[in-house]
Amino acid sequence: MNQALWISKTGLDAQQTRMATLSNNLANVNTTAFKKGRASFEDLIYQNIRQPGAQAAQNNELPTGLMVGVGVRTVATEKIFTQGNHIQTDNSLDVAIQGRGFFEILTPDGNVAYTRDGSFQLNSEGQVVMSNGYPLQPGIFVPEGTKSISISEDGIVSATVAGEEDAPVEIGNIQLADFVNPAGLEPLGQNLYAETAASGAPQQGNPGQDGLGRLMQGALESSNVNIAEELVNMIETQRAYEINSKAISSSDQMMQYLNNNL
Repeated sequence: MNQALWISKTGLDAQQTRMATLSNNLANVNTTAFKKGRASFEDLIYQNIRQPGAQAAQNNELPTGLMVGVGVRTVATEKIFTQGNHIQTDNSLDVAIQGRGFFEILTPDGNVAYTRDGSFQLNSEGQVVMSNGYPLQPGIFVPEGTKSISISEDGIVSATVAGEEDAPVEIGNIQLADFVNPAGLEPLGQNLYAETAASGAPQQGNPGQDGLGRLMQGALESSNVNIAEELVNMIETQRAYEINSKAISSSDQMMQYLNNNL
């Protein structure tokens, strides 16, 4: 096979992966606390035809070598955990994290997952859960007859219950977890992430302590996707895909020329 055909084919694959990543970013532009992805690439191994520094003659060495690349591959799709904007909702169970950290969520299989999505609700038992029904950990239960809920910056949850002289009662504490390498977390969907060997072990603590962010009640963190930036990247990806396609077409025409004139 003509070498240029294979090289251009790897370029098409790489740009398709980048376009899929950009499309996923744009599809989630309104997803609460969504973190945009970025495709990373690396060049493939080179054919070393002539080594730099090799002897050209007895007293001369080559200043440069002759090495031909064989293409590109996608090496990673990295999540960018920059802070999203905060949107005021005035919903007492909406909580945004200002700074580092993740809420801990108990999944149906008994494992703990992590999220930045603080759009919490109550289930039939009065427990604080995500919109998909997965409970916040440690579990917080809101008493029946609660008139209002207050969540402090450092995670203390208080409730004002009817018939108790309107004195706030502490009902729980929201804790956060952080990771040495958040980009190493595995995205699970449903706004959840799972711990991996690359992320490191979770480090739990109270909001506002040990480098963890503070909580904002009545607000949600929006997606950190910048639409204008993604559109520019999409145009760039489209042009790169077209150029690789053109390289394949040109290589094919060159082979046709050789076949017709040999």
